[in-house]
Amino acid sequence: MNCRFINTYHYGYRKLVIGNHCYIGDDALLDLRGGITLEDSVTIGNRVSIISHMNVGFSDHPLQKIYPTSESVVLCKRGSYVATAAVILPGVTIGKESAVAAGAVVTKSIPDHVMAAGVPAVVKKKLVL
Repeated sequence: MNCRFINTYHYGYRKLVIGNHCYIGDDALLDLRGGITLEDSVTIGNRVSIISHMNVGFSDHPLQKIYPTSESVVLCKRGSYVATAAVILPGVTIGKESAVAAGAVVTKSIPDHVMAAGVPAVVKKKLVL
């Protein structure tokens, strides 16, 4: 596994949960500040970015009042798949046995058993398993 964990100086790896039979691709970037949970059998493709917090910068940055620092767990439910170069934003849940297409930007949670794609990602079809 050749992925990068960032923001570990806040809580270390305490907010990272990885289930059984998970795969994290090369060059994936996982922001651990808000927390990331990968349930069993989750696949994270190459160059995927999972972002779990937002911070515009230093404490007296002019945008701090409008965009205060926030942290929110990202959850990838059992059997989900996030394809190459997708971006998952804070607070998002990827549903059970759902797929996120390559290059998608996921700004809102994705339900179970669907495929989502686009910028921003939207549900494109129901998956029949």
